[in-house]
Amino acid sequence: MKTTLPARALVVGAAACTATVLAAVPAAAHVHAVPDATAAGGYSVVTFRVPNESDTAATTSIEVALPTDHPFSYVATKPVAGWTAVVTEGALPAPVEDDGVTVTQAPLTITWTADPGTPGIAVGQFEEFEANVGPLPGEGTRIVLPTVQTYADGEVSSWTEVAEEGAGEPQSPAPEFTTTAASADEHGAATEHVEEAQEPAAAVEGSDADPLARGLAGGALVLGLAALVIVLLRRQRS
Repeated sequence: MKTTLPARALVVGAAACTATVLAAVPAAAHVHAVPDATAAGGYSVVTFRVPNESDTAATTSIEVALPTDHPFSYVATKPVAGWTAVVTEGALPAPVEDDGVTVTQAPLTITWTADPGTPGIAVGQFEEFEANVGPLPGEGTRIVLPTVQTYADGEVSSWTEVAEEGAGEPQSPAPEFTTTAASADEHGAATEHVEEAQEPAAAVEGSDADPLARGLAGGALVLGLAALVIVLLRRQRS
């Protein structure tokens, strides 16, 4: 039977509505890495935002793999109540040259583990874990931080897939960010420190100048009074 125009329009409209609904469905939440700074050569506090995607079990462990091609020389974690953080150092897969220095060892992983008797990240909740890392490598470097999330029932979510250039986001993307140009803030901060160092000297000079000015003003006042007295005496004599 031949489809009529109205029926065909209904079919097209239904397909369009279905596509719209599918497009409106949000992608599954995953672990994000949010840096507070990305300037090359600087340090950044990276916040790992970890949602619990299980309907039945709490998240009890988060392990983040750190870069080995551009390793960090400094990694420190911020305490989180109910969690223990461990930074593991070890040998790099291959030596890395950094400003003429051959680096063979570096921090390799950060692992946050829920303390015994604590709830971890409960169903329907998320947690944030912070790490101060650096120095950051050169401008335009992708810092990929593959993360493994473990649940109390043994389930594991591996956020380790690296998105290819120009491609869409993979199903289980690894947290990442990209470095930017070196910031001039360091020079600005140095200038501010210089100005602050100069201010006390200026204050001292001002404090030396104030007594002198007061002395000159006082002397002028005395001379003025003396002149006035002389004038009055002359008038009385006359």
